[in-house]
Amino acid sequence: MAMKQRIEAGRLDLKDEVVAINRVTKVVKGGKNMSFAALVIVGDPAQGVVGYGSGKAKEVPQAIRKGIEAAKKNLIKVNLTEYSIPHPTLGHFGAGEVLLKPAPEGTGVIAGKTVRAVMTACGVQNVLTKSLGTKNPHNVIKATFDALSQLRDKAEVAALRGKSIDEL
Repeated sequence: MAMKQRIEAGRLDLKDEVVAINRVTKVVKGGKNMSFAALVIVGDPAQGVVGYGSGKAKEVPQAIRKGIEAAKKNLIKVNLTEYSIPHPTLGHFGAGEVLLKPAPEGTGVIAGKTVRAVMTACGVQNVLTKSLGTKNPHNVIKATFDALSQLRDKAEVAALRGKSIDEL
């Protein structure tokens, strides 16, 4: 497996979307300490780049800001066709599995809330998805990223097989 190259967030037109906000309580000697955890997706649909991050803070806006900063450090490039994904794939993380299937033009993004956020952020316009197992948004997003990282374009597959693109 090749070394993952870092993508510069400064050169991209990143859009962010908050997937989940969770109020967390820590019980201490003096009472309860409230804080917030935010799960955020950032992506550039034109470039096919997407990332996720989690942030925790005493207030919601700071948690979202921390999540965006974490997501910018975790960007991946997704191999896409002109309107969908190149082939079906199944991503796993923990008890979560996400199935991604290419769809014909005009289908749209058929997905649940969490997977839809990732698909629209990376610029997929037509895809069929199914989230299997857990409904935990953290694990669903990580399983979706696993599925997206498995996508290969024709040139990459041809190089692996030692053939030209026309032979495939």
